[in-house]
Amino acid sequence: MQTRLVTATAWAATLVATLASLPAHAATPARPPNAEHGWVTSTLRHMSLEQKVGQLFATYVYGGDAVDPSATDRAANLAAFGVETPAEVIERYHLGGVCYFSWSHNLDSPRQIATLSNGLQQAALGDGAKGRVPLLISTDQEQGAVVRMPSPAAQFPGSMALGAGRSAQAARTAAEVTGRELRAVGIRQPYAPIADVNVNPGNPVIGVRSFGADPTLVADLTAAQVTGFQDRAGVTAAAKHFPGHGDTATDSHTGLPVINHSRAEWDRIDAPPFRRAIRAGVDTIMTAHIVVPALDPSGDPATLSPTILTGVLRGELGFRGVIVTDALNMAGVRAKYGDERVPVLALKAGADQLLMPPSLALARDAVLRAVATGELTERRIDESVRRILGVKYRQGLARSPLVDVEKAVRTVGAPEHLAAVTRVTDPTLTAVRNDAGVLPLPHADRSVLITGWDSAAFAPVATVAAGFTARGARATARPATLPSDATIAATASQAAEHDLTVVLVNKAWDTAVTDPRATQQRLVAALLSTGKPVVVVAVRDPYDIAYLPGVTTYLATYSYTRAAMDALVRALHGELSPSGRLPVTIPKAEGAGSVLYPYGHGLSW
Repeated sequence: MQTRLVTATAWAATLVATLASLPAHAATPARPPNAEHGWVTSTLRHMSLEQKVGQLFATYVYGGDAVDPSATDRAANLAAFGVETPAEVIERYHLGGVCYFSWSHNLDSPRQIATLSNGLQQAALGDGAKGRVPLLISTDQEQGAVVRMPSPAAQFPGSMALGAGRSAQAARTAAEVTGRELRAVGIRQPYAPIADVNVNPGNPVIGVRSFGADPTLVADLTAAQVTGFQDRAGVTAAAKHFPGHGDTATDSHTGLPVINHSRAEWDRIDAPPFRRAIRAGVDTIMTAHIVVPALDPSGDPATLSPTILTGVLRGELGFRGVIVTDALNMAGVRAKYGDERVPVLALKAGADQLLMPPSLALARDAVLRAVATGELTERRIDESVRRILGVKYRQGLARSPLVDVEKAVRTVGAPEHLAAVTRVTDPTLTAVRNDAGVLPLPHADRSVLITGWDSAAFAPVATVAAGFTARGARATARPATLPSDATIAATASQAAEHDLTVVLVNKAWDTAVTDPRATQQRLVAALLSTGKPVVVVAVRDPYDIAYLPGVTTYLATYSYTRAAMDALVRALHGELSPSGRLPVTIPKAEGAGSVLYPYGHGLSW
């Protein structure tokens, strides 16, 4: 694939100078429409039915190398797919796509990821025989709460933080930089952006993954990210989760949610971001395993609903791109039908790309059997394969499926990308409460305890403590993630000996038995009982303050990335004036429509 040649130095200078000056990046040179049509038609003509059906599936494979995975990964592949190596999985099933995860050991370093991508593409292409086509490699790089690419990749703060920043330009830049890094290592399909409007504070699965609760804001930022991913970075955006997963109290990974919006409410709340994504030219839309009776009273999840996918998404909204299912191993799509029926019903509903069935062999064979019996026609299979091949052509995969490994190493985590992370993150920090006037803090020789929720990947407690130390404080880092009663008592005792405590909380509102985060509520209460100043920081959902009575100093960062924690420390010390505004309403704990802090609230100093 030929791309516009720009030196790294010149491009870096352009990016650092101003967000607005980022040039549009075309993934491939402009081509007449008949070129794509010709390649797709010729490729399809030379494919067997098994090869066509293989193109419909995208799934994980175990291992960090296409032909030489570890013994553990060989065993995992053998158990899941009947062969030992990722390359053999591709060859056996004629896979159209692969989705990378950390748990499947695909993501270690830029060099390793790029090498894996090249190995998988070589397996897909084989010896160049007709009917062999390149892979569409994907991952869930939403940023913020859902991150797959490890350090040194640029880690932006996530959707709700961008909603707090209110900048379409910043959202576009975050998508562009993320997309450039993904493309460099061979990942051409990030499953992002999130187009769900999070109007339910108790939503257990979306939350900060959404840009916010206002449909117009979510639509604006969704469209901006589609442009950033596709037009500027040259990767395929996937707006999700259609028809809208923002008002549910059930996680579709573990159950089948029901969205009780009326048709008018769906049109007003859930539809606008998807309409804007389609107008922006989004190539892919991902389905949700949710029931929406106002759109389809059958009780089928949207993934399996012809009324929703073909009738609403294609017919009413006019979407002509690839419809990809959410993972088919999730409980929400398996609740009503057996695993052998789900892929067939998804195709009959209008889906094109079938993501992660619980048994790839069972799903593949079910689709082949449906064609043999006439339940599905080969013509219907061809329709989906054409759409998938069209995306691959527009990605340049037909001409250049491999990546430059050394360029990938230089691109991922490049200094100009990390500088963009800081610029995008800083305006998202939201100060919600500062009643006692504790903030901003002076640089001083004081003792400070940093405690609360922590992450092994990002170490936010240590990051904040290091920031205080750099400003002359005597800071102690004491992580207390979902602490026991003994840990709470010991932490409170230690806090009593310090001048100030900063405590990080993560979904402290969620007190489900399977996730007893009420321990965080008890920790904060114990810290407040010391009588010493306590600064509470929500590093995920901003709703926590409603469940933390007595807190007078509270900030929301929406994520716990290093950039978010650096911005927090600077804001606490008055070096950065908080400018983020709540992209959601924070209700009182008792609910019933009562408002604790309204949409748009935010303090500065």
